[in-house]
Amino acid sequence: MFTFMNIYIFCVGLLLGSFYNVVGIRIPIKQSIIKPRSHCTNCNHTLTPFELIPVFSYLFLRGKCRKCKSEVSPIYPFMELTTGMLFLLASSEIGLKPELFMSLLLISLLVIISVSDLTYHRIPDKILLFFLPYIIIARIISPLGAWWEPLVGGFAGFITLLVIAILSKGGMGGGDIKLYGILGIILGWKMVLLGLFLSTVCGFLLGMIGIFIGKVKKRTPIPFGPSIGIGTVFAYFWGEEILQWYLTSFY
Repeated sequence: MFTFMNIYIFCVGLLLGSFYNVVGIRIPIKQSIIKPRSHCTNCNHTLTPFELIPVFSYLFLRGKCRKCKSEVSPIYPFMELTTGMLFLLASSEIGLKPELFMSLLLISLLVIISVSDLTYHRIPDKILLFFLPYIIIARIISPLGAWWEPLVGGFAGFITLLVIAILSKGGMGGGDIKLYGILGIILGWKMVLLGLFLSTVCGFLLGMIGIFIGKVKKRTPIPFGPSIGIGTVFAYFWGEEILQWYLTSFY
């Protein structure tokens, strides 16, 4: 039963990851997520069901359009596989508890904003506003602890990013500020600040690696969304262990 459940939720994650690619790419440019159907951006070939199988289609077609043979972005299968793996992680770590709904909402939000930020360097308000009421409901059903913790967390996340944006004179976008307000509701104030720290470290390391291998030029803006996703996932699932390790190692 446990194995079947994990296989099922992994497959659901793969399928939703494919859908989240569409959402993250179309919503920022105000396109419908229903029409037109998924197609090759080079030759406009409408993709068949066989060409839409998450990850498998990309591998089988060797990362190219079946019609015009143009390259397909590896972001698509990567995000599909990432969503599946994170759904599996949530199921394994949390089990069938109310908090599982919150974790899946969090993962879904992070995947969509990562796709959007990688593609357009934007985190649209429309995506954040869509998730906000569901996150509030999920946090009421599965509370952090004291009733005020999500409120303090949301305030801490929003204000911290706002101060950073002011001091850096635009170094942080408005989408990042609002996103951290929402993440604070999910994580609470301690974990949202830890997540911000981990995201900053991750962003710095990814930037250095990009410069080293020649993929990123110095002073070129780097999408922060994926780093937010990585830091937030670590804070959400293993934040207490990370803090405990830090306290026992350095104090």
